[in-house]
Amino acid sequence: MTNKTLTAEIDPVTLGVIAGSFNAIAKEMALVLYRMAYSSIIRESEDLGAGLFDPEGNELCESDSTPMHIGSLPGYIQGVRHFLGDDINDGDIILHNNPYYGASHTPDLAIILPIFHEGELVGFAANTGHVLDAGGMSPGLMVDVVDVYAEGKHYNAVKLYNKGVKNEDMWRHIFENVRTPKENKGDVEAMIASAKLGKKRYLELIERYGRKTIQAAEKRWMDYSEEMLRKEIEKIPDGVYKAPTGWLDDDGRNYGERLRIETSVKVEGSSLTVDLTGSSDQVETAYNVPYSGSTLPATYTIVRAILLDEANSDVFIPQNSGIFKPIKVEAPYGSIWNPKPPASCTARINQVQRLADQINLALSEVLPDKTTAGNSAHVHFNSYAGVNDESGNYWVYIEVNEGSYGGRYGKDGLDSVDNLVANTRNNPIEELEMRLPMRCTRYELRDEGAAAGKWRGGKGIVRTWEFLSDTLFTGEGDRHTDPPRGVYGGQDGLTGAMTLNPNTEREQSLHAKLTNFKIKKGDILEIRTPNAAGYGNPLEREINQVLEDVLDDYITVEQAKEVYGVVIKDDLTVDFEETKELRN
Repeated sequence: MTNKTLTAEIDPVTLGVIAGSFNAIAKEMALVLYRMAYSSIIRESEDLGAGLFDPEGNELCESDSTPMHIGSLPGYIQGVRHFLGDDINDGDIILHNNPYYGASHTPDLAIILPIFHEGELVGFAANTGHVLDAGGMSPGLMVDVVDVYAEGKHYNAVKLYNKGVKNEDMWRHIFENVRTPKENKGDVEAMIASAKLGKKRYLELIERYGRKTIQAAEKRWMDYSEEMLRKEIEKIPDGVYKAPTGWLDDDGRNYGERLRIETSVKVEGSSLTVDLTGSSDQVETAYNVPYSGSTLPATYTIVRAILLDEANSDVFIPQNSGIFKPIKVEAPYGSIWNPKPPASCTARINQVQRLADQINLALSEVLPDKTTAGNSAHVHFNSYAGVNDESGNYWVYIEVNEGSYGGRYGKDGLDSVDNLVANTRNNPIEELEMRLPMRCTRYELRDEGAAAGKWRGGKGIVRTWEFLSDTLFTGEGDRHTDPPRGVYGGQDGLTGAMTLNPNTEREQSLHAKLTNFKIKKGDILEIRTPNAAGYGNPLEREINQVLEDVLDDYITVEQAKEVYGVVIKDDLTVDFEETKELRN
């Protein structure tokens, strides 16, 4: 196998057309994947990523789905190259998910198709998706596990198809060793269809423009992203910017022992280094973070979002491997951000959300108009499982509980959204209740007041489930002890909470992290996700905005007066004279 790079000059118009085609291909790949998938975590939540890559694994384009998926795919491809070397052939379909060789975590399976043109490797079409069950010690999710082997099956660049010939034995082995074989098989088949489409579309581009032109476009497109990011970094004064120390609740076993997060951002010219030195050592549970598959993508995503997002930039800057080059991450080996094998590292979504938020807070000192107040930085990721009495088969449901965004310069924070680096979606309640022994009795914004600020923070959600049968529950949550941080005089947000049988004699406050917790038929589970923080002095908030917040039940009349200095009369109008006196 060879992968000689051909070069050619390319004009800006042709570059723009080819780049637009790349992005369209990635989006179409994702559309095929989530439309064909069987499991709700992919089909509804869109916990997936898809794109095209060059022979070295550099990302050329990505789908509008989950940054943690697509950002990790270069690592997956490097893992495949590690295991297979040059034994990559036309017609191969490769499965990979080892978190110590590029994967984001064990349940995120990747399908990788090499693309050949005239006998030479010219790239890869690849995607990832979070399957319902990976065959580990717990159905769905898990936190308190002994090592990486307890997470489930690891597939180290396994060929499902070798030169176009299906490996029937391996195919059968994979799906006979999980609790949800039908859903997993349907998801993998959808992933294969998605990758095949990407391969087809890429070869169509080569036929239309020629291989030299396509490869020239790839290089120039990545160079462009790198150049634009470096220009933005150069606008930041050189220096080291440090976030306040953050704390994770615990590791899911040693409750009450919080884990430290130290984050600083060093800017030197056109380069930026995130230093995580001083953070907690790796832990004995799954609450660690794969370095190449999760720590790096989370960092790349938030830096790009702050400096190049469409909200902050007048020009569209593509997300590709060019973005990665100006950014370095220093994470001590043996820390929660860079664990040593065989440490488990599957329960990592809340840590990478917090990492992104810490970088955001560090840069808020020098980029007040591009950063937010503290975000919920939290996905209360839950799994529910049981055995169907009639069929004897497992049912598994993986749930995303949305958080909220902090206020930002000129805008209030968003409510009830998965934020920062996940971008997943909720599931329709009606669809869930049709097929699961669960009934949702409440799903709404939290009733506590939003964090005050010149621009207030967003609200998280409260959700309650009634269980119609005994259920195994695993909670992969956090932020029950360390609230989102207000900036520039804004209030801190609210922590999350989880309660079993609230407002009854059997009420029990639960830890954010639980593994295989037994919930009985008839029990009620309540989940509250954090409210994000406020930005700026609340006394500077526009008076009419405070009134609107009262009318919309974001705050009470009393909070308007006590926190914002705005007096609301009984007829729900503003007393401007008293307000002026109070604010002065």
